[in-house]
Amino acid sequence: MSTLADDDDAPSEGVEFIHEDDGLITARDIETGIASSGETKAEALTMLAEALTLHEGGGEPVEDEAAFLRDIGLDPDEIAEARTANDELPEFLR
Repeated sequence: MSTLADDDDAPSEGVEFIHEDDGLITARDIETGIASSGETKAEALTMLAEALTLHEGGGEPVEDEAAFLRDIGLDPDEIAEARTANDELPEFLR
């Protein structure tokens, strides 16, 4: 990836592509810094578009959290236990 000598000349909008060492391609929205990756530029752009939509408040609300967690391969009971164990704020945040 090339860098510009003067940050004032850097674009404030658009998408940059980064070819990762693992073969994936990352698409990063320059304005927001949001990034997503895929095996091709097209896939990375599709994933970035979805991430930007979610970032801007789009998408569909999750009606049944337990069913959603099961659908993505997580155990709702384990998540609930982890939340309960981490409910107390760390001392430095109190």
